[in-house]
Amino acid sequence: MLSAILLASGTLTGCASTGIAIRESFGYVKREQLVDRVEEARDEQVEAKKQFESALAEFLAVTGIAGSPGTKELEEKYVNLKKSYDKSESQAQEVRDRIESVENVAEALFKEWRGELDEYTDQSMRSLSQKQLDDTRANYDKLLAAMKNAASKMDPVLARFKDQTLFLKHNLNARAISSLQGTATQVQSDVSALIGEMEAAINEANTFISQMQSAS
Repeated sequence: MLSAILLASGTLTGCASTGIAIRESFGYVKREQLVDRVEEARDEQVEAKKQFESALAEFLAVTGIAGSPGTKELEEKYVNLKKSYDKSESQAQEVRDRIESVENVAEALFKEWRGELDEYTDQSMRSLSQKQLDDTRANYDKLLAAMKNAASKMDPVLARFKDQTLFLKHNLNARAISSLQGTATQVQSDVSALIGEMEAAINEANTFISQMQSAS
């Protein structure tokens, strides 16, 4: 019930900062919000990784057709490829949205943390808090760079899949299949590179979550 209220509140306000504040008023502090957002972003990247692998499999299934396939068979392959491309595009947007959510909460947390440093009267405690802030920020910056790097690799792969899907849509014949086979190696290479970046980002997310939880 609480999560539903928080979600509705964030949706109604249409403002990330207001949504964060409303959640905090329910006892859901920014630090916990950030960890949860990172977990959600990681999970979306896991799903995106699976979806891009599935899209590659559909593409290779098309290029692997031997002989002189009939129109019906080609139409079925096209439909499957188009569905897989659409799912990949949707999943990619989910990843981007989750990364933006992470950024919103992180910036709110760091802004608040920096502001509270001046409230200390004990300088040793202030110095310790400053170091914790600097360490957390450094770990976060590394995580964000990994997530954004992986996300940036999605667009070129999506563009290739879109090109192949559009081409096949208007050329359901053996010659079209033959021409697609020539790009199969490059597509595989692009997807492999993307998967590698996604796995790196997922690992960075797991490390960041562990660091945040151990420090709390």
